[in-house]
Amino acid sequence: MLEQLEKDLQQAVDEAKEAIVAAHTVDALRQAESRLTGKKGSLGKLLGLIGKLPKEERGPAGKRINDTKNQIAGLFAEHHHELEQSADKQAAVESQTFDPTLPGPVVARGSLHPVTVVQWEIEDILARLGFVVVGGPEMETDYYNFEALNIPEMHPARDMQDTFWLDNGWLLRTHTSPCQVRAMEKLGPPLRVIAPGRVFRYETEDASHANTFHQLEGLMIDRHISIANLIAVMKLILTEIFRRDVKVRLRPGYFPFVEPGFELDMSCEICGGTGCATCKKSGWVEILPCGMVHPNVLRFGNIDPHEYTGFAFGLGLTRLAMMKYGVGDIRGLNSGRLRAIVRPEQRDGTAIVQKDRPES
Repeated sequence: MLEQLEKDLQQAVDEAKEAIVAAHTVDALRQAESRLTGKKGSLGKLLGLIGKLPKEERGPAGKRINDTKNQIAGLFAEHHHELEQSADKQAAVESQTFDPTLPGPVVARGSLHPVTVVQWEIEDILARLGFVVVGGPEMETDYYNFEALNIPEMHPARDMQDTFWLDNGWLLRTHTSPCQVRAMEKLGPPLRVIAPGRVFRYETEDASHANTFHQLEGLMIDRHISIANLIAVMKLILTEIFRRDVKVRLRPGYFPFVEPGFELDMSCEICGGTGCATCKKSGWVEILPCGMVHPNVLRFGNIDPHEYTGFAFGLGLTRLAMMKYGVGDIRGLNSGRLRAIVRPEQRDGTAIVQKDRPES
């Protein structure tokens, strides 16, 4: 029995030496020592066997096990001291080489959504012209979404095919135009405001239509405002966004809240004007419905139409992002499929990258 005990004790010493070599930190060394000398360790199990030995062998066996335990403890203590000295030296080196004035590690940031990029660019462009950003609720009243915009009760725009009506009698706004009247009531003339936000339409989705998309409403009211002012601002926006002249056409359009009203179309950037699913084979994409503010709308906003005139436009941010970044299907912009909207190189020579929001 004592011969087998000697073999087991030598094996325990060998295990201790292997554990010491593998332990590179003080914590790892402590765990290894506890694992080896604990009740379930090699030495702990040997101590539990003493009671099974003959009486004459118990004394020598216990002494031999204690001697081995002290030997192993000495090995661990020696290596513990070496590790502490090494840690102290490393800390001293780091304290001498660390420079707190150096910049921290660069943390990679994600990219902005194309619609957000276009929105911020337009806000920055129009801010230089004196426009300020305003907002309004997405759940709107019938008054602000329709009536105050010169859309009477029986107007086709109120049809259930176009509008999401809610159980409480309100609706999800079909355009950002309600912000016009709210701004007129709150600020009064003269004023220059833009109102970006989501809008909702009850319609079938396809490559260029969605039931949820983004618009940017613009409104300018002052004395002697004319169509020439409207066209100049529209051209400036498109030129700045695309960083080049854009082929556009202006045609008559009917909107109850403007008179006269226009549709400003731009040549489809997806197909180059040759015709595709996005432009429905026409080569043109409706991008900027606009016009001179209807006198009735001015009256709803408590502004005298005999003294002031103004223009308004509703810019489709989602469609503009499609044209700017060459996204052929609007559903890609509303999905989580990054491959559908991220291109390494965009049509204008720039990439969609993280940027700080422009100051208003």
